[in-house]
This record gives sequence, structure tokens and C-alpha cells, in this order.
Amino acid sequence: MSYEVIVVGGGRMGSAIATGLHRARPDVATLVIQRGAAKAEETARRLSPVPVEESFRDDQVGPSTSVILCVKPDQVDGVLRGIALTGVRRVVSVVAGLSSARLEAGLPDGTAVIRAMPNTPAAIGRGVSAMSGGANCTKADLDWTESILETLGSVVRVPETKMDAVSALSGAMPAYLYLVVESLIEAGVHQGLSRDISTQLVVDTFLGSAELLHTSGDTPESLRHAVTSPGGLTAAGLRILESRSVRSAFLEAVAAAAERSRQLGR
Repeated sequence: MSYEVIVVGGGRMGSAIATGLHRARPDVATLVIQRGAAKAEETARRLSPVPVEESFRDDQVGPSTSVILCVKPDQVDGVLRGIALTGVRRVVSVVAGLSSARLEAGLPDGTAVIRAMPNTPAAIGRGVSAMSGGANCTKADLDWTESILETLGSVVRVPETKMDAVSALSGAMPAYLYLVVESLIEAGVHQGLSRDISTQLVVDTFLGSAELLHTSGDTPESLRHAVTSPGGLTAAGLRILESRSVRSAFLEAVAAAAERSRQLGR
């Protein structure tokens, strides 16, 4: 049978996309390609009932098939050669750093290439994706891609020149936030709380604070001020964070990740 979507690469992001898409749109026939027999077998167990194969076959690809490319940058050239033989005319790439022009150069003339950067909460439909179109994209290509990414969460369209910044911010942001959560849980343990209690306090506060920010319409600054009484305990804690340049550390982290994204594309 032919598939509407073929996800090439069953790693974290490929799995998140395939899982999220199957959850939200089971009507969209989706296949995952995972090289290597052992890896393909493990991926199939993890993603069941989404089918997993080791390589492309002619019967998998029809006139409406699109590929979502989720492999490491150093694997792209070989994968593009395989995609070029299938006749697929639309490729959505979530490979960090690689420009649409570089991807187009490895595909047949006229192939539509869309760069996208989802993040891992896509697996539960709470991700955010940015997307930009290459030289051969039509409005229909962009609209189709957005309709697929919307099943994984929210979507923004940006110029391709902003994709490195997107990758460094929202693409990497789950890792930044998990580090913050880890640190706060450890801080609670250091103050005498059990790890279970500290984890519940931190995770539930994190969820509630994000929902409040999302639904209240207030800015992060105003919500922070609302919690911070002059001379109070929150002010004391924030004073330490500011003295340790936590804000600057985040600015530098995103800048470093953006530069690394640009390096990967060279």
C-alpha cells in the first residue's frame, strides 16, 4: 500500500512526529523508515501500531506521498539519494541547520522542500513548530505542511533566515526547561523535602504556571511581579538568580545553539 506520509528516521523527533500524527490523524496513512534490522524492530515495538520498515519500496510511494526527513545532518546526503529514486515530490525536513537550497540540490528538479522545526511535546499534541518554504514550494505545499504540523500542536511560519533561531529557542527549549525542573527538584530535596514531594511540587507548579501564562493574557513580567512582594521571600530568591546572571545564561545558551545550527548547515 502507498502512504500519505513517510517519516524517515525513527529517533526522538521522528518518533514524536509519527506518534503525534497517528494520535491526531489516524486517517493519514503513515510509515516510518528506520535503517538497520535491530533498530527497525525496536522502533516498531515502540511505535506500534504505526508500521516501520527498513527501507523504501516502490509500493509504499504514491502520487500523494510526502516525506518527513528526521535524520542526523551527516546522514542526509545518502538519504536524499534514496528519496530521489522514489518519485516523491514534497519533502519536509526537520534536520537542524540544513538550508532548503542544500536539500533541493540533492533532489530532482522541482521538488518542494519545506523546513520545519517541531519540538518533542509534539508527541502529545502540545508541541510548537516553525516552518518555512523553499524555492519550489507552492501555497498548497505550505498549507499541506501546516495542516500536518497542526496535528502536533501550534504552528508559526517564519522566513528561512530565522530557522536557526527557532531551532535554538523552541527546538532546544524542552531540554532547557527540563534542566530548570531538575534543579528546582534538587533544591527542594536540599531543603529537606522528599524527592517525591519535591517532584510533585515542582512539576505541578510548572504546569499550572504555564497554563496561567497561556490563558491569562498577562505578560511573564506582570505575572512575576504579582508573585514578588517587596522584601519578601520570592524577592530574596530572585535576587540570587539575577546575581548569578541566570537571565544572561539563557541568552547565551540560545545564541550558542543558534550558532551551532548555522555550523551544521555549512
